[in-house]
Amino acid sequence: MIVLNKIYTKTGDDGETALGNGARVAKHGMRVTAYGTVDEANAAVGTTRLHAEGTLDARLTLIQNDLFDLGADLCRPDMENDDTAEFPPLRMTDSQVARLEAEIDEMNAGLEPLRSFILPGGSALAAHLHVCRTVSRRAERLAVELATMETVNPAAVKYLNRLSDWFFVAARVANDNGKADVLWKPGANR
Repeated sequence: MIVLNKIYTKTGDDGETALGNGARVAKHGMRVTAYGTVDEANAAVGTTRLHAEGTLDARLTLIQNDLFDLGADLCRPDMENDDTAEFPPLRMTDSQVARLEAEIDEMNAGLEPLRSFILPGGSALAAHLHVCRTVSRRAERLAVELATMETVNPAAVKYLNRLSDWFFVAARVANDNGKADVLWKPGANR
């Protein structure tokens, strides 16, 4: 159980923070940057939910919970010691990725195929979903970079990859099932 009685601890005043295993690392380290960007994506989803309702809002709630799971996963290095850890770490699973894929397929089924790239925008909801898409894509790039240096759960990277796709398709749905998408017109302003 998590108990937060005091919000500031002063333990990070020297530019370091604690990972999930207790190790102290620089706040600018790649692992902290990766899970910090996941947290930023979660905040973007929270703002997006101000414009969502019904099934989409319920799905965004699931995504927010998944993003906390993902942050917990990324802040806990040393996957090879998971089985012997005093407190088993929370790891992303392939079933979370599969859920996103099923939702993408369901949303995409009612959309016309794209004939152009889409400019981020349209409705307020779609614009916010595009912000979520770009922040989650940045989180993915950082997690991939982290994986070149340290062990990262492959399901975490897959989840971030599918998540940005999910936001893209959801933005099209939010734009009247793609009818209100703002299409890119190459060279239009020359």
